[in-house]
Amino acid sequence: MSIELTNESEFEIDSDRLSDLFTFLIIELGIHPHAELSVIFVDEEHMTQLHVQWMNEPGATDVLSFPMDEVSPDTYSGNVNADAPILGDLVLCPAFAKRQAEDAGQSLAEELELLSTHGMLHLLGYDHAEEDEERTMFALQNALLAEWRAL
Repeated sequence: MSIELTNESEFEIDSDRLSDLFTFLIIELGIHPHAELSVIFVDEEHMTQLHVQWMNEPGATDVLSFPMDEVSPDTYSGNVNADAPILGDLVLCPAFAKRQAEDAGQSLAEELELLSTHGMLHLLGYDHAEEDEERTMFALQNALLAEWRAL
C-alpha cells in the first residue's frame, strides 16, 4: 500500500493516525491492498486556487478529490499480483476544517478523519448531489467512521 501524506499547511497533522485510517478504509472498502493514494494538506490560499480552477467555485473548501483510476468498492479479487490502482489525490484544508470542527463541537483531528473518509468515498465514485446518493454516501461514511473510532 502506498499512501503519501504531505503537509504544506501550518497545522500539525497526525500523519500516522491518518495513514492508519486510509489503510483501514482501503481494506474495508475492498480495494487492492497495494493501491496508491496521495493526500496533501494545504493552506486556504492554495485551496481557494484549486477550488476555483477545478470546481469553478469561489473561496476555499474543506476537501477536494481527484480520482485517477476508476476504482469501485469491493473490486479487489484477492490477487495481490493484479495491477494495483492509483486511487488519486485528496487535498484537505485544515484551516477550513478547523472552523467546521468548532461549529460541530469536535476536534480538528476528528474533522480531518471525517473529511478524509468523505474524500476517499468521492475517489471511489460516491457523490451526494442527489438526495438518495447523499443518504447512501453519508450512511457509509458514518458507519466507516464509527467502526474506525471503535478500534
